[in-house]
Amino acid sequence: MTTLRLPAAYRDAIFDHARSEAPRECCGVIGGTAGEITTFHRLTNQAEGNRLYMMDDEELFRVLKELDGRGEDPMVIYHSHPESPAYPSKTDVEMAFYPESFYVICSLENPDAPYIRAFTIIDEQIDEAMIEING
Repeated sequence: MTTLRLPAAYRDAIFDHARSEAPRECCGVIGGTAGEITTFHRLTNQAEGNRLYMMDDEELFRVLKELDGRGEDPMVIYHSHPESPAYPSKTDVEMAFYPESFYVICSLENPDAPYIRAFTIIDEQIDEAMIEING
């Protein structure tokens, strides 16, 4: 099982982002290199309704260009599930375009006790990753 090493501040930032967007899904990218996370980017969810996320193309392009310019990668693609468990939906799997990234899902099914889970999604194969919170 692969391990995502995530700073506590970034876990908390995901929780904050998810709560601020509820009941809609939030989404964003966390960048880094060689397994070390360095930058957090909230993105705009352009999808209608409460059960889907669609990252703003222009924001995503800007973030990916910025990461590439620093020699970094999109290490984490994150989003929230405001009312359901933190597990990839069929749509999440179909939209998993970054096989080298971890997919982190924040569940707010119990808003007072949010939690995250991480996955790799390659060729529609879902594998859970461990999350090691540090800092």
